[in-house]
Amino acid sequence: MNRRLWDISPLVAPDAPIFPGDEPFSLRWTARLSPDCPVNLSAITMSPHVGAHADAPLHYADGVASAAEVDLDAYLGPCRVIHAIACGPLIRIEHLQHAAQNLPPRVLVRCMEKADTVWNPAFTAYAPETVEWLAARGVRLIGLDTPSVDPATSKTLDSHQQLLRLNLRVLENLVLDEVPEGDYELIALPLKLAGACASPVRAVLRAL
Repeated sequence: MNRRLWDISPLVAPDAPIFPGDEPFSLRWTARLSPDCPVNLSAITMSPHVGAHADAPLHYADGVASAAEVDLDAYLGPCRVIHAIACGPLIRIEHLQHAAQNLPPRVLVRCMEKADTVWNPAFTAYAPETVEWLAARGVRLIGLDTPSVDPATSKTLDSHQQLLRLNLRVLENLVLDEVPEGDYELIALPLKLAGACASPVRAVLRAL
């Protein structure tokens, strides 16, 4: 029996919203079908933080794992989607407590009614104490439907530093618009990009 899939990845395109200063997505053709060429062939340029992506620890510390070196098991397995829609600038513990019983190792939080299609610096992020609270309950990966677990103006990246300290993994820029609150199987494997600070993912949820 086929189990329903929810594609929770935004479209990666030249107009995809990105942090100011990030490299946008671009595509060029290096070969086109013709009598002398049997294929179309493209090349892409982009920040690994465009679209749905997994930050590697190397994004927020030196001398730690790159995208190619992270263990994959955190990105695959039982997952809970918790709704905290319009909760304000930070996801706090009280926004998640209604769905906190018997948490699986992966938690994604839906903060928005509809994912942003343009850059919006006033997005919701995680409070650092919420990251610690989730880790204490056995969570190994957190995610959300905004660009970052820290506010756009943060210079200390307190929630990212909690991820580092607690050895958690993270998914950002997800699209959870159509996903009901509940439990799923998460599949969101990062690419094996040598030395990269993050990796794009094609994130999906599958019905249990």
